[in-house]
Amino acid sequence: MRIVIAEDDALLREGLVLLLSGEGFEVVAAAPDADGFLAAVAEHHPDVAVVDVRMPPTHTDEGIRAAVKAKRLHPKLAVLVLSAYVEQAFATNLLAESTHGVGYLLKERVGRVEEFVDALRRVAAGGTAMDPEVVAQLFARRSDPLGRLTAREREVLALMAEGLGNTAIAERLVVSDGGVQKHIRSIFAKLDLAPTDQLDRRVAAVLHYLDG
Repeated sequence: MRIVIAEDDALLREGLVLLLSGEGFEVVAAAPDADGFLAAVAEHHPDVAVVDVRMPPTHTDEGIRAAVKAKRLHPKLAVLVLSAYVEQAFATNLLAESTHGVGYLLKERVGRVEEFVDALRRVAAGGTAMDPEVVAQLFARRSDPLGRLTAREREVLALMAEGLGNTAIAERLVVSDGGVQKHIRSIFAKLDLAPTDQLDRRVAAVLHYLDG
C-alpha cells in the first residue's frame, strides 16, 4: 500500500513515516504543506493519504481543503485526516465530498498503533473511519429523536458511525450478528433512515443525520 503523508510538524511527520514503514506500508512522500502534498499525490498516485487538518501558512483549514481537493482530482484516493482536537465541520465537509475511503481521527489515536493502523486499512479498502470523540460530540448535539433509541441501540449506532461492520460490532458488544442486525433495523426505523447493505453509505447517512 502506497502512502503520502502531509504534516507540518517535522517530528510527527518523521514519526508517521517510521511507524507506517514499520507496519509494512510504503511511504512514497512526506510533505510539510498542502501544496507539497497535492504535488506528491499528482506525482506518486498513492493509494491513501494521511493529512493534518491545520497546515501552513495560516494553520486553519489548509489541510482539510487540500484533502477535499485531492479526493476531487483523484477519486480513487483514500484519505485519512488527522486533527489535534474535534472539529465537527471539517469532518462533515470531508464526508460531503465523498463517502468512499475517508477517515477523520484525532492525533492521539496515532499512539494507539493497532487502532490507527486498523483505521488506515479500513479507509484504504474504501470504508469509513470516524473518531469516537467526533461521534460522541455529534450525539451530544442531538438529543431528539435519538432519545427514542435504547441504550444498546445508541451503542450500536456509535460503532456504526465509527465505521465498524456488523461482525466487528458484534464482537465489541459480545452479542450475535443476528442481534446486531436486529438493532440496526430498529435504529433505521426510529431515525427514518433507509437501510442499505453498503457500510460507507449507511455511516454517511447516520453522520449527516446526527450533524443535521
